[in-house]
Amino acid sequence: MITLFLIIHIFICIGLILIVLLQSGKGASMGAAFGGASQTLFGSAGPGTFLGKLTTVVAVIFMLTSLYLAYISTHRVESTVMKNVSKVEAPISQE
Repeated sequence: MITLFLIIHIFICIGLILIVLLQSGKGASMGAAFGGASQTLFGSAGPGTFLGKLTTVVAVIFMLTSLYLAYISTHRVESTVMKNVSKVEAPISQE
């Protein structure tokens, strides 16, 4: 189960990176460099783009998988091959 969530988490990380890189910055137009697009420099009041909404959804999924993996990693019971073997102490040599 942990392996499944880890694989999903890795794909979400790669997807989030790609989605953010596909978006253009708010000051990406040449008009912003010369003061012509000062209204859009600090964001517009219009509806968000598809990539903006997709970024929000993927970021929420990323945070949920991060929290789940952090919780599971601290509450996981370690199972080892040597679990039922009793501890044997070596004799102390007197030199």
